[in-house]
Amino acid sequence: MSVKEIFETMDYGPAPESAAEALAWLVDQGDRFGHFINGAFTTPGEGFDSRNPATGEVLATLSQATQDDVDAAVAAARSAQPKWEQLGGAGRARYLYAIARLLQKHSRLFAVLESLDNGKPIRESRDIDIPLAQRHFYYHAGMAQLKDSELPEAQALGVCGQIIPWNFPLLMLAWKIAPALAMGNTVVLKPAEYTSLTAMLFADICQQAGVPKGVVNIVTGDGAVGEMIVAAEVDKIAFTGSTAVGRRIREATAGSGKELTLELGGKSAYVVFDDADIDSAIEGLVDAIWFNQGQVCCAGSRLLVQEGIADRFYDKLRARMDGLRIGNPLDKCIDVGAVVDPVQLQTIQTMVENNTAGEMHQVSCVMPENGCYYPPTLITGLETSDPLMQEEIFGPVLVASTFRTPAEAVELANNTRYGLAATVWTENVNLALDIAPKLVAGVVWINATNLFDAAAGFGGVRESGFGREGGWEGLTAYTKPKGTPKALAPVEAVSGEGAPHDPLDRTAKMYVGGKQARPDSGYSRAIWGKSGLLGHVGLGSRKDVRNAVEAAAGAKGWAKATGHLRAQILYYIGENLSARADEFAHRIDAMTGKKGGAKEVETSIQRLFSAAAWADKYDGQVHGVPIRGVALAMKEPTGVIGALCADEAPLLGLVSVMAPAIAMGNRVVLAASEPYPLAATDFYQILATSDVPAGVVNILTGVHADLAKPLASHLNVDAVWSFSSTNLSAQIEKAAAGNLKRTWVNNATATDWSVDHSKRFLQAATEIKNIWVPYGE
Repeated sequence: MSVKEIFETMDYGPAPESAAEALAWLVDQGDRFGHFINGAFTTPGEGFDSRNPATGEVLATLSQATQDDVDAAVAAARSAQPKWEQLGGAGRARYLYAIARLLQKHSRLFAVLESLDNGKPIRESRDIDIPLAQRHFYYHAGMAQLKDSELPEAQALGVCGQIIPWNFPLLMLAWKIAPALAMGNTVVLKPAEYTSLTAMLFADICQQAGVPKGVVNIVTGDGAVGEMIVAAEVDKIAFTGSTAVGRRIREATAGSGKELTLELGGKSAYVVFDDADIDSAIEGLVDAIWFNQGQVCCAGSRLLVQEGIADRFYDKLRARMDGLRIGNPLDKCIDVGAVVDPVQLQTIQTMVENNTAGEMHQVSCVMPENGCYYPPTLITGLETSDPLMQEEIFGPVLVASTFRTPAEAVELANNTRYGLAATVWTENVNLALDIAPKLVAGVVWINATNLFDAAAGFGGVRESGFGREGGWEGLTAYTKPKGTPKALAPVEAVSGEGAPHDPLDRTAKMYVGGKQARPDSGYSRAIWGKSGLLGHVGLGSRKDVRNAVEAAAGAKGWAKATGHLRAQILYYIGENLSARADEFAHRIDAMTGKKGGAKEVETSIQRLFSAAAWADKYDGQVHGVPIRGVALAMKEPTGVIGALCADEAPLLGLVSVMAPAIAMGNRVVLAASEPYPLAATDFYQILATSDVPAGVVNILTGVHADLAKPLASHLNVDAVWSFSSTNLSAQIEKAAAGNLKRTWVNNATATDWSVDHSKRFLQAATEIKNIWVPYGE
C-alpha cells in the first residue's frame, strides 16, 4: 500500500510483533516446566498445557504441583527467611534493584510472552504491564533501603503464600513479591493456571540476579494448589482473584493467626457529568472497559451518564466502538485481543445471553475465525437491580444507566456490594472533589482511568477485599511489630454469694443510641467483688447487637465532623473522667481485687488526650507518582466498628479501643469487659455529659462468646476487633467472611495496655482512599 493510499483510506496495515525470541526461549526450556523451588527448577511432572488464547496453540506444558511440591517450597522459604531478613534492608535492596534492571533488559521478551500467554494486545503488555512491573521492583528496592531507618520497630512476617490471577500475570507477581522481599519475607507464589509462563521467566531472572536459594519459590497448578498454599505453614496469604474464592480463603484461614490481604472483584462506576469533555471521557472509557478485554478487576464496567447528555454520549460512544480493531494480540495496531480461555469466554457469552433488559450494541467488525474473541459490547437502559449492573462480567461488556443529580449519581455508584474503584468525569473541580470522597471505593480517578503506580496503594473495601498493594500501606502489610507476644490467660470474674450490703437495686443498663437500655434478653447476672455483690448487668443478645448497630449506623454524621470538633469532645471526655478519677479507681479495685485502679484511670485519661491530639493530625499523603498530577491518599473512617474489649483492663481496654476509633470518625459498638463490666457502665455516664452525639458510642454487656458472632456477621458492621481473653478469633474471622469485613483479633495473645498503641489503632480505624487528580491542558 502506497503512502497516498494510506492517507486516502486511513486504514491501519498490520504491524506484527515477532514472537521468535519468546518461542525460542520456550524451546530452550524444553517446552516443559517444573516448579521453581529452592533456587532451581524441578524436573517437570504431570501437568497441563498453556495455550495461546488467540490461536489455541499449545505454548508449553506446566507441572501440576503436589502436596510434596508445596511442602518443599514452604520448607525452602522457611529455611531461607532468617538469613534473608538478617541481610538488612540495604542488602535486600541490591537484589531487588538487580531484578528491576534485568526486567528492563529483557522487557520485550516479557511483553511478547505475556501477550502470547494471556491474549492481551502487545501494546498493553509492552507499554503498561512490563514497565509497571519494573517500577514496582525499583520502588521497593528503595523501600528496602529505607526500611531500617523508617520502620525500625517492624519486622518481617516470615513466609508469605501468594496467589495471583491471570489478567495481569507479571504485574500481579511484582505487586506481591516486591514488597514482601523488601521487608525481609520469603515467598511461595502460585501463578494462575492459564498464565504461568512469565512467572517461569521471572524465576529465570531470579537465578540471573543471584537471589539466594529459597527466597523466591514458584509452584504451578490449578485451584487445588492454591488451597494447599492457604493450608500450609505460612505466615501470610496474599490473594488477588474473585470475591467467591476470597471469601473461602477468609473462612479457611479463620483462627489460624495468618495475616491476610484480599484484592477481589469489582463493578466500578464510571460517572460522567454533563459538563464533562465528552470526547475525552469516551477515550477514557475505552481504556476503562476494553483495556485487556475488560478482564480488569477495576474496569469501569458500569457507566452512569447524566441525563442531559446521555443520548449524545451514547451516539459518540457507539461510533468510537465501531472503530476498535480486534484481532491478533501481537499486531501492534490491535485494540482488543483475545479473552484468556474458552471457559472465560463461555462465561461472558452466557451472562450476556441471559440478559433481557436494555438495548445492546456490539462492534460491527469481522471477528477472527479462531481463538477466544468476544466483541466489545454496550448495553444501555439498564436498571440498578438488573443482574448485569450488579454482577462482575470480567469481559469487554459495558452496561449503562443515567442519573439526574450529583446526589443520585453517588447513590447509584454506591449501589453495589463492591468497592474497588470509581471514575468521575467533570470540568468542575469543586464537583469532582465533592463527589470523590462520597464514593465507596478504594481508588477514585478524576478525568482519568486505570492509573497505577507503586507509590500509590491500590485496593478496595466491602466485597472488593481489604488491604492495599503498593505505597506505605501495602508495604506495612508485610510487617509486624518486633517482639514475641505473650499468651493471654482467660480472666475469670470474682465469684460470691449472699445478699448485698445495700438492698437498693444496682442493675446497670446498656448504652445504646445515647440512652440507657435494658437488655432485650431480659436476663442479668451478678457482678461480685471481694467485698460482696457490686451489682448486676444485663446479658446482651443478638437483638441488642442489632439495636446498637442500628444506632451506630444512624450516627453517620459523626464521620463528617471536623477533626477539631472530635478532638474537643475527646478532651472533654478526658476532663470529665479526671473529675471522677477516684470513683473509677475504687470501682476497678473493687471488681478486680487489685490495687491498680488509680493507675489504670490515669492511663485511660492519657489515652483520651492522645486520641484527641491525633484527631486532627493523622493526615493523609500526596504520593509522588510519575504523572502530571497528584495522587491524594485520604484517610477515611472505616465505618461502624464492633469491638470485644479487654477483660483484664476494664476501663483502659475500652478507652484504648474507643478513643482512636471515634477520633477518626468511626462509630463503635463496644462489648465491655466480661468479668469486670461495671467500669464501662459507669463510663457511659461520662459519655452522656461530654457532648458525644447519640449512637457514636454504644456499650453492651454480657458474654463475649454470645456477642461475637452477631457482631462479626452483621452486614452493617464494617470491622470487628477482639481483645477478649476468650479466644474467639476463629469464630469472628469466619463469620466476618459474609461481607468480608476487616478484622483485628488477638489470637489468644496478650496486649500490654500500659503501652500506648494509638498508632496501630489509628491505622486499623482508617481506610486509605487514593484519589488521582491529573492536571494541565
